[in-house]
Amino acid sequence: MTDTMSPPEPAAPAASPPRTGHPARAAFRAELRRGIAPWTAPAVALTIGVPMMAKAPQWQGGWGDTQELLHSCATLIAGPLVAAVGCWQGGREHRRGTAALWLSVPRGRPAQLVMAALPVAVWAVVGHLLAVVGVLAATWPYAGAGGPSVGMTAVDTWFLVCAAFTGFVVGRLWRWRLAAPVLAAVTYLALGIPSYSDSDLRFLNPAEQYYLSGRVPVAWFVPVMVLWLGAPVVALVTAYAVRRRFLAVVPLVAAALVAPLIVSSGEDLFREDPLAEKLICTEAVPQVCVSGLDGPLLSQVSDALAGPLSRLDGVPGAPQRYVHVPEGGPAQAGTARLPHHTRGWTVVRGRLPDPADYAHQTVQRLADRDCPTAVLTAEDRTTQRMWEIDGTVAWWLAPRGGPGLDTPYLNRLTAMGDTERRAWLGRYLATRTSCDPKAVPTL
Repeated sequence: MTDTMSPPEPAAPAASPPRTGHPARAAFRAELRRGIAPWTAPAVALTIGVPMMAKAPQWQGGWGDTQELLHSCATLIAGPLVAAVGCWQGGREHRRGTAALWLSVPRGRPAQLVMAALPVAVWAVVGHLLAVVGVLAATWPYAGAGGPSVGMTAVDTWFLVCAAFTGFVVGRLWRWRLAAPVLAAVTYLALGIPSYSDSDLRFLNPAEQYYLSGRVPVAWFVPVMVLWLGAPVVALVTAYAVRRRFLAVVPLVAAALVAPLIVSSGEDLFREDPLAEKLICTEAVPQVCVSGLDGPLLSQVSDALAGPLSRLDGVPGAPQRYVHVPEGGPAQAGTARLPHHTRGWTVVRGRLPDPADYAHQTVQRLADRDCPTAVLTAEDRTTQRMWEIDGTVAWWLAPRGGPGLDTPYLNRLTAMGDTERRAWLGRYLATRTSCDPKAVPTL
């Protein structure tokens, strides 16, 4: 009898090892969730948000005004904070006594640096963007045309990233528990002091207080500033973490090449916003025209000037246009200047808080004379009479609130008949650009 052998049973498949992510990603996620890094986001958001809320009337309603203060808070206040957090993170291994242990792991020093410093930078960016979104959302309901500058936000965000990595390297090199607060104070002084200088070198300072109302960055502003801010930080990280330290010279050369461009450009780093140069005018004559960025204010400005314009109706030589002219810009013939719309003063959250005062400022500009200092300081009776008549005309056209003006000149102007008054005002307006007191008609 032939024995039959049964086939062997198949072996059970070996258990596959549990799937794990890349070690670097796992370590990065752990760094994002632990330690001081996650607290950077709310700290930065509050550091920017609280000062902004305290000064809301000064920026709410104007995109340029909003980003002026956002830039100052992000660089001058949040910048030292992020540098201090990065410094504290960098000194972590020294405080724990595990610096030698970290040096023994197979991962190189550059990877270790990036893995530990990047979470601080990421959370700083998150906090900054949260503050920016909240502030811009608060501006939007009251703002006119235009919008925020993405370039300015990008440069400020990049500056915080650079501050985090710079602080981290300082923390690794400076083994002192008070290094972080001292670095914050030094950073604040280093960023704040150059702002008081008149030299064009101040534009190399990332915390330079730019004037952004009605202005936007030039096309090359963002890449040049990103290179200028980032190159020294790359050089610092390279000198600390890379074996071939001579490579740190490369980013320093790049920074040296763009620095003269920034210094020579100066105020020309920004150009006039085309919307700011565009005028939005009423259809009635005389016209009232405001900047394209202040379109929502047109009806309010027109209503505020209704009284003075009615009093100048029929007066020979009265302005045919009342225009918002940029400070220092020339006014055309037959045109009167409107007051500059200053947030927190003449404009608060898209409204004129005091229309009567706005009207008085307008007619005050109509009566003001651009005279040399010798005339402005003269004390003779003829010159004083000219200034008194100028003030009388401005008050009669647009009285301000409070105690009324009671002078013989105002009484005479008020007592005139309409025809006589219009004729006298016509002679007066013909001399409003003259600095000769004798040319002003008597009253």
